[in-house]
Amino acid sequence: MGNAQASASSTSSPRFAMASRAFSRQELDDLRALFVSLAAQSQTRGRAISRPVFLEYFGIRGVLGDRLFQLVARESGGGEGVTFEDLIVSKATYERGTRDEVDEFIYQLCDATGDEVLERSDLETILASIRETLFSENKEAGEGSNERTFEAFINSAVFSKDAEGVARKSMSLSDFRSWCILIPSLRKFLGSLLMPPDSGRPGFQVPVLHYPENISPDLLLLNKEYAWHIGGGFSQQEVQEWRLLYHSSLHGQSFNTFLGNVTNGDAQTVIVVKDTEGFVFGGYASHPWERHSDFYGDMKTFLFKLYPEASIFRPTGANKNLQWCAVNFSSDSIPNGIGFGGQPHHFGFFLSANFDQGHSFTCTTFTSPALSKSNRFRPEVIECWGIQTKGTLDEKAELVKGTVLERFKEDRNMLKLVGLANASD
Repeated sequence: MGNAQASASSTSSPRFAMASRAFSRQELDDLRALFVSLAAQSQTRGRAISRPVFLEYFGIRGVLGDRLFQLVARESGGGEGVTFEDLIVSKATYERGTRDEVDEFIYQLCDATGDEVLERSDLETILASIRETLFSENKEAGEGSNERTFEAFINSAVFSKDAEGVARKSMSLSDFRSWCILIPSLRKFLGSLLMPPDSGRPGFQVPVLHYPENISPDLLLLNKEYAWHIGGGFSQQEVQEWRLLYHSSLHGQSFNTFLGNVTNGDAQTVIVVKDTEGFVFGGYASHPWERHSDFYGDMKTFLFKLYPEASIFRPTGANKNLQWCAVNFSSDSIPNGIGFGGQPHHFGFFLSANFDQGHSFTCTTFTSPALSKSNRFRPEVIECWGIQTKGTLDEKAELVKGTVLERFKEDRNMLKLVGLANASD
């Protein structure tokens, strides 16, 4: 009977009829089955999904969950909860709408107080909910949760809008869109809240960090929140496992040791640097670190800032100067070291072969500013993480290693990297 009542009220709404066209018949049937199941648990005689059941099912904690419930239930007024009409109209707008409709919905979602003014305090509240949702119980992702990381997310936001009755400037929709470009993991997360929890929702994947037991998490530059931020720049949605391949405090500030460790690691790597000014930044390399006399790599590569501001800078297509790895070259035109973007001697991010200095300049390759406080910096800590899709680590562990042939291949790989392998190979 409750199902019939919901159907009668829903089909009487022109907005519902229009929203229904965004879904196939099978999708509508699936959504109705979901609604009936959740409404049956809500003590509303099947007419609506109550707030507790809604929040429990979608798993969004804190004020963000409450705000999502308010926006989804606003079509009917939310007296009893979320009706079937509410669910369809909201999902059609939020998941199948135009870019402007989706962005406006998410923008309103971040207005924690619902006063139509998006201030820094609203963002702090929403990020606290994200932190609670993703990290409070995610023990596999790393040790502890770092509040300073979320401060860095907010520090990259711009507030340019004058709002009546508000002393400080607020965030416009244009400001919000620009912020989401810099923090893509945030946009992915906020854009998938109404997807089924078991569907691998974009933005909900937190990389799992693996590092030696003799390293205190406090010594690591990378934490699970930063890894989540960097992971937002990847196209794939799978949960990933990141393994520490090199840390200057553990392995020494040595370029050769770095190369030896990463050549036995994974093709995809994340390099993170903290300079002596306290700035933390780095780059994601989609190709292995191999000896080249020119730029190489592909458009998956990107630069990022972690502290005091957190941002991601993707390739613009202006040029193909993406990844650089020069070893044992004697020409001044080929600086030895590793880098990203820009031009030789004027990179978007560069570490010299001695690992004792580097530089970062404004770069058209990624439309990135200088990542460090000053263009030339001295690294205090250098980390490199190898990235694998979850599960492949176990598969690798099952492979037979240690044969003479395999050791020969590893040695040859290292020799090639430093430019000493036989040219006829």
